[in-house]
Parts: sequence; C-alpha cells; structure tokens
Amino acid sequence: MPHSPIAHVRLDRHPEHPDAVTAALTGIGEGADTARALLAGHGFRPLDPVTMVLARIDHEEPHHANQAATALRTAGASVEITPGLREDIDTEWTWADYPMPWLTRDEIREVSQEAQRIHDDIAAGRLVIHRHAHDGHTIVAVGTYPGGQSVHLHGENHLRQTTAVFDKTGAALGEFDDLYAGAVRPGPAPATETEEHAAAVLAATAPAGAHMATTTPLAEPAPQAETATVYAAGPGDHEALLAEFLEAQGEWEKCRPWDETTVASHESLTLRAEFVHEAGPRDTAWTVAAYESPVGERIWHATVSAATPVEIMRTFLGSLASENAWGPGLDAKITEKTLAEAARPLADDGWQQQTDGRCMTWTAPVSEQSGLRFDAFAAQRSNGALPAWTLWGGNNADHPTWTIHLSSHTSPALLQDLTFELALVESIRQLRDPAPPRVMSLTTGPPVQHRASAHASPTPGRKR
Repeated sequence: MPHSPIAHVRLDRHPEHPDAVTAALTGIGEGADTARALLAGHGFRPLDPVTMVLARIDHEEPHHANQAATALRTAGASVEITPGLREDIDTEWTWADYPMPWLTRDEIREVSQEAQRIHDDIAAGRLVIHRHAHDGHTIVAVGTYPGGQSVHLHGENHLRQTTAVFDKTGAALGEFDDLYAGAVRPGPAPATETEEHAAAVLAATAPAGAHMATTTPLAEPAPQAETATVYAAGPGDHEALLAEFLEAQGEWEKCRPWDETTVASHESLTLRAEFVHEAGPRDTAWTVAAYESPVGERIWHATVSAATPVEIMRTFLGSLASENAWGPGLDAKITEKTLAEAARPLADDGWQQQTDGRCMTWTAPVSEQSGLRFDAFAAQRSNGALPAWTLWGGNNADHPTWTIHLSSHTSPALLQDLTFELALVESIRQLRDPAPPRVMSLTTGPPVQHRASAHASPTPGRKR
C-alpha cells in the first residue's frame, strides 16, 4: 500500500517578482516541519505559516528550487512545480559579460553560492562590516564574525568573495586601511539594487494566491534566537580583550603590580596601558599613555570607562600597537586640518556638527545617543586635567553611559580610528532600533542614498 506523502509543496513563480519562487505547504505535524526545514536549507524563508519564498542575489532561484524539489521528494513529500517555473528550470542561461568566462556553469554557481552565503551572513548580523572602500573597480570591505575571524571582501552581489582571513580584527583593519587609505569609509557600503530587491521580496506579506484554499495551516515555527551583534549585549569582555591583545602583540610585556591592576608596556618603554580588573561600569577601566622616551615627558594620555563597547577598545589597542600611537609630538598644534581628519568618519556618515562656546561636538543622527566632543580650552593645556577629546555613548554628553577621554596631543590617526568605530557602533544601534522615518540599508549600515550596482558586476539581466 502506498504511503501518504509527509506534506504537499507547490512551487511557483512569485506573482510580483519574476525571479523569486514561492513554496506553498499543505500538511501538519512532523512531516510539514521536515518539509519546511528542507526548504529552509535551500534558502527559502517563511512569509507566513504556510508560505515560504526564495529570493537570491544571483538570480539562480529556479535552479535551487529544483534542488529543493528533489530533496523534498527524497524525504517523502509530494511536490508540484507549476509550468511557468518548470520552464525557468529547464532554460539554460548565462551572465552577460561575466568577468570570469573560463568558469564552467557549475563553477559559476559555486562562486554565486559563496557570494550568497556572505550576503546572508551580513543581512542576518552574523558578519559585521566595519569599513568599505571603492578600489577603482568595485566595492571592497572588511568585517568580523562575532567571536570569530575577520575577513576582507571583494566585489558585490553574486561576485562578492572573501580574499583574506585574519585571526585578529586589528590586523584586518590595519591592512585594509593600508591598502585603500583615503578611499576608506565607515560601515558597510549602501545596498545595491539587487540587494534591495531581494530584501523587498523577503519583507513582503504572502502574495495573493500563493497557496491553495485547501491548505491546512501548519503549526507556528518555533521562535528562533536572534544573533546579537558585538554591540547588542553590553560592553563585552574587556578581560578577554586584554588577554587577546597581549597574546597577539609580542612587543608588549605584561606585569601585574597589584591584584586589581594589569600593566601592559611596549618594549620601547614609551607606551603603557593599565587595566583595572574590578572597575565599575562608570569607573575608569583603562589608562593609556605615550611618552617621548623611556625617561621623557608624557606626550598624551587617555582614560576609558569600563562600559565602553569592547570593539571600540579593540580598535584603540590595535591603533596603539601600530605607528599611530606616538602622534605629532608635544610641539604640534591642533589645526582645522587635525579636527577635520579626526571627525571625517562622522562627517561622512551625516553626524551633526555644532559649535558652542569653547566646544565643538559631532552628534549621531537620529538617536543623538553618541558623539565626539572637542574642547578648545582644554586643548591649549598639554596634559591638563580636562580632556581635549571625549567620545561618549548613552543618553547625552553630560550623562553618558560610557566615555573615552583623550588629551590634546593624541595622534590624529588614532583619533580617526576611534571615530570610524564610533560611527559603526551607531550604525548597528540604529539597525537594532531603527527610527520609523528612516530606511536602513540591507547590509546593516546607516541610512543611505540609493545607488546602482558597482561597474564591475555584470548586468543583472539574463542572457538566455
């Protein structure tokens, strides 16, 4: 006696987005759950309890829908493919002006599948993009998998690939800045037309007629745990960051003169970072200083509160370990150029600039819950008690949740590294709690202007 199918799945072209594919499910219980899991494994995403949709950035939806159909039938599901979708599955096509013409059709699909994986990781927050640049041909970027490795990326849409992998975020950021210098911008690049189209399909409600009237509602899918970004769950583990820094930087030596404090000193004896292990959230956890020589004057110093996001402190330490640490010296004056360079990442990201008496401030757009403050009065007094520069996050500059204070002769390059990361913190915070009037980029960046795909990518139309 033939067995009843575990579920029935009807695959069809999306009625409003020709490239996308819908899957309408009929069935209940474990069989339907199995069918839903198999569809999810092939890239389908739920629109409602009985409808899923497949929308990709490489226009390979028919191919992957056919693979999903094979897997479903193997598992015992009944699969119906509409004539229109079957025509798409059976039609061979290739990219117009594909930049790697020596690849076979299967190899092209492998390249696209890797690009799709990277895209999905970015869209889901599993890969946080720190910076991007245009290398003259296409978009390049540097990002980090929270708790994992950092990567350099090259290309957009179905051509985006990983070109380098790093164990340390600081090394990835440093090499990226060296390679692309003045072209570097904070956060991810604006979404391409292809990315925006895929996001619109996945965000839409189920299309009319996508499932049959006889469909039996399936059980609601179990709630899935959200993947928190590196900034989403508090400041992070500064203890682990200190251990990571000392392990990676052979030029730095550790000593612990007191139980509650660890001191890291550069082998030149001109840089020193002190960490207080039991500091409260608003207390100073880090004190950093640079000196002219082992017995010379202090050039600049900084204090960092314990509630500061760990990724900002990671950037601070990474910049400290580079040639950015020593700065222009005690005789240097803070000029308009110094101010502009330090604040450029914020200005590029649309932060609001104001001058009030002796202070100049840059405040995050929309939220106004983080910023940079420059105190011209304090800047005139080398190593005075008042900070020349303050980075902050929280309610406002006068009642912050966390702060970084820096003295007047802090290296402009180090300051710019910090403001790059500050802009990234705000971009991710806005993604988590977006304001209704603004539209967020698919790739976790701040509100951006619409733009077309970069020139290096082939046109998204198919050549059949």
